[in-house]
Amino acid sequence: MQDYQNKLIELLLEKNKDLSAQEAQTWVELLWDDFETTYAKAGREYKGSEMTEKVVRQWIQNYGERLHEFVANNPKYKHFLEQDPKKLN
Repeated sequence: MQDYQNKLIELLLEKNKDLSAQEAQTWVELLWDDFETTYAKAGREYKGSEMTEKVVRQWIQNYGERLHEFVANNPKYKHFLEQDPKKLN
């Protein structure tokens, strides 16, 4: 799973120059978890990391360059993407 996510982080950083590496990682983790959680809640059979990677890759291709705008419109997600200076050391 980590290999898939690392590739998605790289893709997101290529698509969106406004995101830091940490923010891109957070976005990929949020999108990954959101898809798997929603899929499970719908009662769907788990199709593995390959399926999740495919869906998240498509989301990044379609929306990646504008993901940084999402926080401005949805402040309840802001805490996920704020960088704590204490954690950066």
